[in-house]
Amino acid sequence: MAETTTAYDANVYTADLAPGSLITQDGQMQWAGLLIGPGTPFAVDRSGLTGWEDLPEYDSSDAERPTSHGAWPGARYAKPRKIGGTIVLMPEYGAAAEAVRALRQSLALLDEERWLAVRLHGEVLAVRARIAQRVVPTDQGFATQGSSRMSVQWLATDPRRYTVNEEIATTTAPQPEAGLTWPLAWPLDWGQAKSTGDAVVENTGSAPTHPVIAFSGPCSMPTVIEGVNRRRLRYAIDLAAGEELVVDTAAGTVTLNNTASRRHTAMADSSPEELFTLEPGRTELSFRPDKATEDALMTVRWRSAEW
Repeated sequence: MAETTTAYDANVYTADLAPGSLITQDGQMQWAGLLIGPGTPFAVDRSGLTGWEDLPEYDSSDAERPTSHGAWPGARYAKPRKIGGTIVLMPEYGAAAEAVRALRQSLALLDEERWLAVRLHGEVLAVRARIAQRVVPTDQGFATQGSSRMSVQWLATDPRRYTVNEEIATTTAPQPEAGLTWPLAWPLDWGQAKSTGDAVVENTGSAPTHPVIAFSGPCSMPTVIEGVNRRRLRYAIDLAAGEELVVDTAAGTVTLNNTASRRHTAMADSSPEELFTLEPGRTELSFRPDKATEDALMTVRWRSAEW
């Protein structure tokens, strides 16, 4: 009987694939292009993962009261999330060398973050992370069969866990009502506004999330106002037809046509981009340029976030 072998393509395993795109069942996790868990040669130990459902560590700006008990509560900012676990390597007969090489490639020290996704109870959440540690005991089982119980740790600089599907909301600039139609008839009909310029977005998670907001021309002074805290992003720039200003609030960048930075065009009453977040629940975002045609558009992209 011929031996069964499995081919491992390290280039595929290190590719930064869409989060959760390889996952098919509970208990599986996907690191870049590597699928780990049931149905693969890379099983997760029964002890599971650490740091996945835990609250991350945080820094606090609490200030102790000098003349009383306790402290004044301050802001709290989460530190990077550490995720660890034991992976049981069980390669097919004759495929140990290929499996080990694939793990060396996928569990290497790299500067770029990749998606780490985990499915539990039908829900897939993901973080951007890098490998922080890989410990592989080279015992007798590893030397003879390639089997091992290796410890792996990931570090996610952004500790929030995101849904894998990105959501999108769009709105055009506000357009006035048509007004009364003559001759007048009761009841009076003022017409319907073609667009209110408002978009409702919903963060279904438990943590604030950073949206990506794109303004498309023709419009001048593109502005978005958040309906709860009245924060705004406002830029002194004229966008012609076909031009797009993209604001990535997580990265703090403002880019015109994907090439030139335009962060310096932010007005004095504009909030810092990094502080413009969508809190858990529903948020109304209002597109309020100074001037705009019916073709001007605001597009909001976001992923709901969990602690």
